[in-house]
Amino acid sequence: MVILPAIDIKDGNCVRLFKGDFSTVEKVASDYLETALGFQKAGAQWIHMVDLDGAKEGRPVNTKIYTDVAEKTALKVELGGGIRSLETIEEYLKMGITRVILGSAALKDPKLVSKAVEKFGSEKIVVGIDAVDGMVATEGWLEASDVNYIDLANEMAAAGVRYFIFTDISKDGTLSGVNIGQLKALYDGIPKDCNIIASGGVHTMVDIIACKEMGLYGTICGKSIYKGTLDLREAVEYAEKT
Repeated sequence: MVILPAIDIKDGNCVRLFKGDFSTVEKVASDYLETALGFQKAGAQWIHMVDLDGAKEGRPVNTKIYTDVAEKTALKVELGGGIRSLETIEEYLKMGITRVILGSAALKDPKLVSKAVEKFGSEKIVVGIDAVDGMVATEGWLEASDVNYIDLANEMAAAGVRYFIFTDISKDGTLSGVNIGQLKALYDGIPKDCNIIASGGVHTMVDIIACKEMGLYGTICGKSIYKGTLDLREAVEYAEKT
């Protein structure tokens, strides 16, 4: 299993939110590059980054930060937030971003997702599915829908998507543990050649162990690392064991 330590960016700062609420912004680190290099030193091979300003505005905002991390570290960068066009995806990939996250677009512009997979390959595209009570939320979690998260995943899988990030928004930033029930339902409910990355609520090694035992591809860790409830090196070493 892959561990993806996370850096969310708002107004150029490394922050975390509580349940996706922009009014709960908490600065968690002073320097994004120093933080990323610390993740690398702890053994991480990937980093999960989100442009929160971009997610809210529907366009890339903090581009230099992500390209800096891609250029100045050995980490593979998975990036989301405000990515709404093939042109933006292509620009990011050319800048050294390894994998691009399409979130709101999966629900609002499914043709974009299928075109992106066709043009750039399924290894370069991951669909982020964020849900409240099992229903998908979009636009930086500001808009709710009546679409079930498993139904959307299956629609995207039919379009060629093979990587999914699932976030239970009610768990995000809470350190209350991942939503095992919804993750297992997703794992059981979509094709077996799809890869699921758990996001939201990771607290301790208990969550890492649960995700690995479930057979998930990856787990994103944010606040748990910054608050010290999870040791990144320990998590990476456990996740990489066969």
